[in-house]
Order: sequence, then C-alpha cells, then structure tokens
Amino acid sequence: MTKKQALIVDDEPDIRELLEITLGRMDIHTQSAEDLTSAKKLLVEHEFDFCLTDMKLPDGNGIELVQHINHKFPSLPVAMITAHGNMDSAVEALKAGAFDFVSKPVNLEQLRNLVDTALNLKPIIDTKQDGATSGLLGDTTIMVSLRKQITKLARSQAPIYISGESGSGKELVAKMIHEEGPHADAPFIPVNCGAIPGELMESEFFGHKKGSFTGATSDKEGLFQAANGGTLFLDEVADLPLSMQVKLLRGIQEKAIRPIGTQQELSVDVRILSATHKDLASEVEEGKFRQDLYYRINVIELNVPSLRERIGDIPLLTKALLKRISEDYKSVLPKISAGAMTALEAYHFPGNVRELENILERAFTLCDDNLINAVDLSLSSGKVTGLTIDLGTEDDEENTVRGEGIDQTEGDSLPENSDSLESYLEGIEKNVIVEALESTRWNKTAAAKKLGITFRALRYRLKKLGLE
Repeated sequence: MTKKQALIVDDEPDIRELLEITLGRMDIHTQSAEDLTSAKKLLVEHEFDFCLTDMKLPDGNGIELVQHINHKFPSLPVAMITAHGNMDSAVEALKAGAFDFVSKPVNLEQLRNLVDTALNLKPIIDTKQDGATSGLLGDTTIMVSLRKQITKLARSQAPIYISGESGSGKELVAKMIHEEGPHADAPFIPVNCGAIPGELMESEFFGHKKGSFTGATSDKEGLFQAANGGTLFLDEVADLPLSMQVKLLRGIQEKAIRPIGTQQELSVDVRILSATHKDLASEVEEGKFRQDLYYRINVIELNVPSLRERIGDIPLLTKALLKRISEDYKSVLPKISAGAMTALEAYHFPGNVRELENILERAFTLCDDNLINAVDLSLSSGKVTGLTIDLGTEDDEENTVRGEGIDQTEGDSLPENSDSLESYLEGIEKNVIVEALESTRWNKTAAAKKLGITFRALRYRLKKLGLE
C-alpha cells in the first residue's frame, strides 16, 4: 500500500521534529513547512492526505491556511495546533473549517487518535442523495440542502448544536452525522439530559468507583466512557443543571473526565453533538445556561426544518410511515384518499414528523375498508365522551382538554387540571377494555366486536394504554 502523506506546518523546529517522528512511527510520510508561503507551495506540488498546522506562523496564521485548504483542497482534512488553554482559537479554527484541534503541549495519544480519525474520513462524493437510504426522507430543496450539510459536517470533529422543534428529527440527524463520519462503527450514545435525576447526573456522565458514595456497590462506566471513540448525543441539553454544565464544559475542553472517587483523569475521544427544542440563546440570556458552555457546544449550528417548512415532503413521508405502520401491525398497506392528503398538507403540525406518525397510526386503526379519509385523521379535534380534545404529539406539553358545552350535573367529580383529567379518562377506557377482554376470556376478536370497534383499533388502544 502507498504510504499516507502528511503536511506539517510549524515555525518551531523542535515541534516539527516531534510531529515528524510521531507520524513517522505511524508509517506516515511527512513533509514540513515553517510558514504559510512554504505550505501553500507544497500543497500545489504534492498530494497530501492530512495537514497539521500551528496557529501562529511568521507570515500569517493557521486560520488563513485552513480557509485556503477548504477552498482549494476541500477533501484534505486539516487540524490546528493551539496554545494551551486557548479554546477561543480552537473554536475559531473549527468554525473556519478545521477538522479538529490539539493543544500544546501536544498529547501524543490524542494526536495519534486525531490522525487516525482524519485518515479514515470518507471521500467527498457529489451525489443527489434522495434520503431513501439515509433515513432522512424528503426531496424538497431544504431537505436536500440539509443532507449535504450533514455529509460535510460528518467530516469534522467540531461540536454541533442541532436546533429544531420537537418531533422534527434532531436525533435522526445526529445519528446520520455519526454514521457518515469516520467512526461509524464506534458507539453512538444518545442521552436525554432532562431524564437523568440531578443527584445521579455526574455518575451517569463520568462514572464512579466502587464505594465512592452510598449505593456505589460496584465500578460504573459513565456515558463518556461508553461513547469513547464515537459520538455522545446530548438531547435536551438545556435541561442540564448549572452545576453539571461546569463539569461537562471541562470534559469537552480537556478531552478528559474524572470518575467519582478517583484522582486520575481519563482521556476520552468523543464527538459531542447536542440538541434542544428550546431557544438556547434565550436560556443563556436568562442565566439558565452557561455562556461558555453554549459557545463550546455551538461551534456549528445545524437547523432541522419543521414540517411546515417542507410541506412538499408530506406525501413521501406519509407513504413511508404507513408502510412501516402496516408492517408493525402485520396488515395490508392502507390507501389514503386525496381529501385526506390535502388535509394533511394544510395542517400546521406543531409536533412535526412525530405528530404525523401518531396521526397516521391512529387513522390506520380507525379507518374503514383500509382507506384513510380526512375524517379518520381527526386533525382539528376528536370527540371523547363529550369532551373536545386537542390532538398533538403524545409528549406535547401543550396538549389541552376543553370542556366546551358540557353539562356537568351535581355530584360530578372530574379532576380540575387537564393532566389528571386525561388520566381519569384513560382509566375509564382501560376498565371498559379490560372488562370486555375478561368477559370474552381475552379473545381480542370477540372483545373488539363487543366494544363495537375493529380488531385493529383494539390493538392500537391496547398498545397506547400499555395493556398488550
């Protein structure tokens, strides 16, 4: 095999020699330049697989070289050497298009990991990806652009902040960035920051040693260690408490973590991707999120469009989702009427693609003759025991229940708030379904007939109510 070629750019002879020796031991042929002018000349005369440059050069700086390479040699990954603790320079380099950075004094283990990653990058291929193989469906202009951005960002190790509304597909985008990157075979660890109890958060992220606190009966590996060599996706990062934000910032900056109960830090090679449906900039202004952490995780922002911004993708998404739903239910693929499709395209979808999936699954179970009509979608409202219920996503905090036009007789004891009211109604529904099942000795077909609904509708209700 032909040896890989690397360009080293640094004005300090001792550092150039150290880097040449280190890469040489990795069986990489190196050429060196002491300034920007020499580096540009070598780039024209030779083909390189990797470039490593210092930030400060006698006739310019590394940022200029990064921009030059990105413009003239877009397939060549370039990493920056920054002064110790100077994260501002590192962030500036990443924003300019650097693949990654390493700080002085150079940690040789980190350097070797960085070089291995750079040399494993997939080549840039100019393709009109339609999303059929990527999982991110859509052929509208905004989705084609998003997939191109993902392909480009997958080649960088820069922290990326994925913004977008609930249900728009932020985790899918994060997974695609991981899968198109150089460590696709390494772990992709998603974590919902709002779902971890505050008292367990440090242990969950960094791990702990046995006996380090009450209840620590064995050593525990943290999320950073689990994601080592791969990607850690911090979903709903805005929900992290301020105390944890400080510790997370250090882990990202130093590329090292310290498990609870230990004195020694562990080096970790982890790509950080984060997301939240909240306005993170506003959270910073209100003092709920640290500004320094915000700048570290938001080196590059990638916005995932809402479904309202890509109405033209609704027919394609509907077809794909119905196919998946029918396969899950082991049933024939239903048809959808023109009127139903028109209604979907006119709907505002506060819950985006997740809401579309929920609407279609509900319609799939309730439609007649395997044909989904507009009425089966219940887009505006649905009737449940005399109540009008706004139908949103299952986890939409803005779901509300309105008791418009309901005559409540004396002695009614409906709960006052909508959450407990919804639970109250679900309890009634569960009791009715269980009673029907028990009376038919759990024969679902007979129970469905007794309830006056289709077998498919009964299966849907059992699944949603946790009675399967």
